[in-house]
Amino acid sequence: MTLTQLRYAITISEIGSFNKAAQILYVSQPSLSNAIRDLEEEFSISIFHRSGRGVSLTNDGIDFITYARQVYHQYQSLLDKFGKNATIKKKFGVSTQHYSFATKSFVEMVKKFNTAEYEFAIRETKTREVIDDVSTQKSEIGILYLSNFNRNMILKLLNSADLDFVHLIDCQVYVYLYKDHPLASKKIITFADLSDYPSLSFEQGDYSSFYFAEEIYSTKEYKRTIKVNDRASMLNLMRGLNGFTLCSGIICEELNGGDYIAVPFKPDAGDVDDNMDIGYIVKKNLILSRMGNLYIEEINNYFRKYNLL
Repeated sequence: MTLTQLRYAITISEIGSFNKAAQILYVSQPSLSNAIRDLEEEFSISIFHRSGRGVSLTNDGIDFITYARQVYHQYQSLLDKFGKNATIKKKFGVSTQHYSFATKSFVEMVKKFNTAEYEFAIRETKTREVIDDVSTQKSEIGILYLSNFNRNMILKLLNSADLDFVHLIDCQVYVYLYKDHPLASKKIITFADLSDYPSLSFEQGDYSSFYFAEEIYSTKEYKRTIKVNDRASMLNLMRGLNGFTLCSGIICEELNGGDYIAVPFKPDAGDVDDNMDIGYIVKKNLILSRMGNLYIEEINNYFRKYNLL
């Protein structure tokens, strides 16, 4: 096994095509195919399903690529820290559920660095992908929340992925909606108040378990539901359809605009009174990089600025 072979396998898994991967890697397709075949023979597994429509990972391939990314990331980290090639950029990535404060804090952190010397990435993505990104070290830090409902399952998953959850802030539940929504003037909103309006939630893809929902009280029955993939779409549906979502109430007007408000939510008498424990996940025993420490510092600065801590 060589690092080159690992890089080839990782690239193919991301592109889904031997031909396109060969073009990106500047190698001939026969050379690429031979390298992968040698890798599969060495480990006595099939990494890829090959078909006329492209390639996909086998079950063994999914596990193999997970470990391959970790090994290759460590190699890149060694180059970043000790390599003599000055053109190699230091890398820092964050994967997060759809929180505007996470993006705003990332912006403030990046401002402190010369982006010509660093390669930064922020990924607003699905809950399971936040966990997978940090587990495979695609991202150094992940941002997500725990509740009474999902805590045990998420913590079990984090432990199996060798990850720690670090608490940042506890938040009560709010209803997030457009400023001209019929319920916008209420001081407290209940489930009964929301019954005539569409509930908006972020799609979780293949990992559609209630435990991965970004919205608290995800097991409640809603008459109308709409799934979205990004914050911009959710905001548009709040405005156009009087949609709503249940959230932490932490709103970044600079990014989302000032046309949206958060109203305190009161659960029904038979529902558990829950809250959102927002925190970050990292590899166990990891010492945060300078960028990682500054990023967490910027999040706490944001919370202090708006008197949330």
